[in-house]
Amino acid sequence: MTFDPTTLAPYFGDLAAGARLTALACALALAGGLVLGIVAALMRTAASPLARRVAEIYVDIFRNVPFIVQLFFLFYGLPEIGVELSAFGTGVLALSLAGGAFTSDVIRSGILAVEPGVLEAAQVSGLSRFAIYRHIVLPMALRSSVRPLGSVFVNLILTSSILSAITLNELTGSAKIVAADTFQPFEVYVLLLLLYAVMTWLVSLSAGALHRRLNRDHG
Repeated sequence: MTFDPTTLAPYFGDLAAGARLTALACALALAGGLVLGIVAALMRTAASPLARRVAEIYVDIFRNVPFIVQLFFLFYGLPEIGVELSAFGTGVLALSLAGGAFTSDVIRSGILAVEPGVLEAAQVSGLSRFAIYRHIVLPMALRSSVRPLGSVFVNLILTSSILSAITLNELTGSAKIVAADTFQPFEVYVLLLLLYAVMTWLVSLSAGALHRRLNRDHG
């Protein structure tokens, strides 16, 4: 067998388009997952037992049910009750919901890591609970959570490969089409492996750099 990836040159544009779609879906899912994760983390650390229970149910469902089952439910199940989304919209929603469950663990750990003395000083100063969380707790929690959140983003990129199961031609979906057209699955999937490795490496590198920058004066 001869290994000749240069024969795939005419298809590099298709693979690049798939990579861009993967990056866009994951970026949107990261934003959605971060919002959901912050809300869930605040609910899990709230005084209300009901809020804590609701958040725990959400986290347990989306952390313990296989992602492909969640994806199929949203794409094939919701239309049965009149809720229809595009393949891209479904992918972003599924990744956001799953990412939010894992993000909530990261943010919750950051919130619990805030020293009680900081909270007591803020309370003595007369700040409201909302102001304390907005201006003190959440910024401190997010600053200490950059590296773990980078890992969540890496996991979103890896998980996004499953979106091809709902006909979304992201990176893996595009690679499948190219492999079928060229009859060169070995070369295609070697290239796919390298593309995912580069994408996740860049995310890890960026997360590390951001962590160092944000914590430069808080070492």
